Amino acid sequence: MRCGLAGMGAAVGRRAVVTALAAVGLATLLAACDGHGAGAAQAGEGAAGGGQSAVAAPLAAPVKVAAHEVAAHEPATHEAGQTRAQVYESVRQMTALGKQLFFDPTLSGSGKLACVSCHSPEHGFAPANARSVQLGGSDMRRAGLRAAPTLKYLQSVPAFAEHYHESDDEGDESIDAGPTGGLTWDGRVDRGSAQARIPLLSPFEMGSSAARVTAAVKAAPYADAFRATFGAHIFDDEDATFKAVLQALGTFEQTPELFYPYTSKYDAYLAGHAQLTAAERHGLELFNDERKGNCASCHISQRTRDGAPPQFSDFGLIAIGVPRNRALPANRDPRFYDLGACGPERTDLKGRDEFCGIFRTPTLRNVALKHSFFHNGIYHSLDEVVRFYAERDTHPEKFYPVVGGKVRKFDDLPQRYWANLNTEPPFDRKPGDKPALDEAEIADVVAFLKTLTDGYQPVGKTVALATTGVAR
Repeated sequence: MRCGLAGMGAAVGRRAVVTALAAVGLATLLAACDGHGAGAAQAGEGAAGGGQSAVAAPLAAPVKVAAHEVAAHEPATHEAGQTRAQVYESVRQMTALGKQLFFDPTLSGSGKLACVSCHSPEHGFAPANARSVQLGGSDMRRAGLRAAPTLKYLQSVPAFAEHYHESDDEGDESIDAGPTGGLTWDGRVDRGSAQARIPLLSPFEMGSSAARVTAAVKAAPYADAFRATFGAHIFDDEDATFKAVLQALGTFEQTPELFYPYTSKYDAYLAGHAQLTAAERHGLELFNDERKGNCASCHISQRTRDGAPPQFSDFGLIAIGVPRNRALPANRDPRFYDLGACGPERTDLKGRDEFCGIFRTPTLRNVALKHSFFHNGIYHSLDEVVRFYAERDTHPEKFYPVVGGKVRKFDDLPQRYWANLNTEPPFDRKPGDKPALDEAEIADVVAFLKTLTDGYQPVGKTVALATTGVAR
């Protein structure tokens, strides 16, 4: 629960909101159709629906995407008079192009960095290495400010709102869940295309420009397919080309069987197709227990009221006082602080103290495939992460500097913003208290977290992993 920031909101209403948005998006997408829609049913057959895919397709296989899922974040460009079948075909073409763009390093300023470089399919579309932050820029040596997040399970993240109203009763929206949503650590963009723009143009990531991207795509083997999808004259205007690239990337990143397949052991368990081990089951109990881990207060583990799979995030922005990562080059300057929603990357909330130090709660799906955790990548194992939650306040000397015999707690957040810090369990204790979890319980929580990895193969069934076959 986001104490002092977001109240007590749970995520049960969010899936319904996103489903409604998707429906509105599809209506918009098909509004220009001629009304006859011949072949629309055929076009929809085989298109994977979010949350219902029992088998995840290999990345190298032909990519299929349901237009209604794409529409939630990435409504396709279309012309008046298109049939539904043509709209579905347009989405298919953009998805295929987005996949090629995702793997193409020539889009970057160095010519060496592609989207996949920091978002590995085998690691839940998070980095394959254990660096706290990734290297990029024109010389591939510039370090970023934040850990590269996963691109999976972003389809249900709502648009950023300073006050997100929801409650357990979907007919009652009176509860203020506080700052919520957005696709980045600081919630500053709401669409996949807008998110894709950030690393492409960032000087310490891909370090590119609209002109360079246009030139790269124009010279690429898929240039003709790009013209066929976006128009014969698409390369005449570099801004139009760049927008088309962003749209194609955003569309690809909405492919259900790759980016939200729901094929973990826990999903199988919820469906009655798998059993948890004793350690996994105990870990789940601790995860949910408000007096123990209390993890589910922000990382929702139950199905929604409409039966949709849990997202393992309430999408809220929260401050938990993660220690300063002194390995980051930016942190060599003692005056520099990454304050999340109030800057430095996000600027529209600058100067508003109540947003300083808060970062969006990521999904825990596929968390066991990651090698760096939290916004600054300070920890590199799930054991360390869970231990931080359990002992942040009971044994702060384990996590923060000790100077002159005194622990300098919350060393990466100026004291003027400490009022924003979460103090809900397990952050409700003081030095000398018993930690919320002991070592055996930490191990069981970690065992449960490992059940959230996609690609689980129930006994007697063959499941194709979404993270295999990464050839273009």
